[in-house]
Amino acid sequence: MKKKVALLTGVTGQDGAYLSRFLLDKGYQVHGIRRRASLPNLDRLHDLVELPQEVNNDFYLHYGDMTDSLSLVRLLNETQPDEVYNLAAQSHVHVSFSSPEYTADVNANGTLRLLDAIRTLKMEDKVRFYQASTSELYGKIQQPRQSETTPFYPRSPYATAKLFAYWATINYREAYGIFACNGILFNHESKWRGRSFVTRKITAAIGRMMYQLQDCLYLGNLNAERDWGHARDYVEAQWLILQQEQPDDFVIASGRKTSVRQFVEACFTLVGIELEWQGDGVDEVGRIASVDQARFASQVPGQTCPYQSGEVLVRVDPFYFRPNEVDVLWGDASKAERILGWKPKISLEQMVEEMVGHDLSLARDEAILKKYSNE
Repeated sequence: MKKKVALLTGVTGQDGAYLSRFLLDKGYQVHGIRRRASLPNLDRLHDLVELPQEVNNDFYLHYGDMTDSLSLVRLLNETQPDEVYNLAAQSHVHVSFSSPEYTADVNANGTLRLLDAIRTLKMEDKVRFYQASTSELYGKIQQPRQSETTPFYPRSPYATAKLFAYWATINYREAYGIFACNGILFNHESKWRGRSFVTRKITAAIGRMMYQLQDCLYLGNLNAERDWGHARDYVEAQWLILQQEQPDDFVIASGRKTSVRQFVEACFTLVGIELEWQGDGVDEVGRIASVDQARFASQVPGQTCPYQSGEVLVRVDPFYFRPNEVDVLWGDASKAERILGWKPKISLEQMVEEMVGHDLSLARDEAILKKYSNE
């Protein structure tokens, strides 16, 4: 039986890494597109790319770029995929305010280039196309919980570019009959999340602080609320969306909202530190209320807590404020549950424990390396 072939843009990112493994486990042949860079960005794929090709002959990497139409046409023609997952993007909202034109070229025009390459190659009846949409489309929310029928109100260059891509996907579905779908995914995290994103920034900072490699955690809007899930659950939803009889668009979310402040508290609690908050606005700080030494020792073996009650561990830095804030994103994934049979399996608490544990391990290794390099 011929294997299904999947082509992934953004393969080196968090979702690309999880989806590659998911599809390989399903028996797919997986082709990933990555940009050429002077330094490799394959940390999330190391176990796949380090195997000899004769051992792992179902995973391939190709050079290409969402700003280069010819490379997309060439790779579609060479790989002849059954499914295309467009995960590539300039994915950082804060950066999009500094680089709006680049963000639009990759996120909006890049999606258009890929869809039109499918049309140009007359692959409309062969290829199923998944577009990674985002909860940032809702921006200044028009309903308390956001579903597929909630009006969009994007509040950043990132979100407006993604809105173009969302409607381009629907347009090519309706105009040319491409099996093209949007997955409107709410925030999804993991140990493979980039460190510039707030959840991983928090867990990485806590890991380094426990080994005295960093003094404080600096954040922006502590009151922002997000619907956080685990990326491993969400890539399964991406696959399920393309297995339906008819193309459609789906919200994928946990249905639970948590503030940045609550996420910080949960992470510190894992290492035995309880916080109390003082001040308002840019003057707000998170101080140590108490330390559970036994819990700390269980999470950070061989170390004693380097902090005392009353010390400031969290501060607000206006640098991290957005020009347009998005205060609340809270998803309603009831359509996905009803039609796809999808529900998240990994809880927020399990995800936090995984991420903190991973970053404590990385910080321990960094501390050991620093110690020996100074001797």
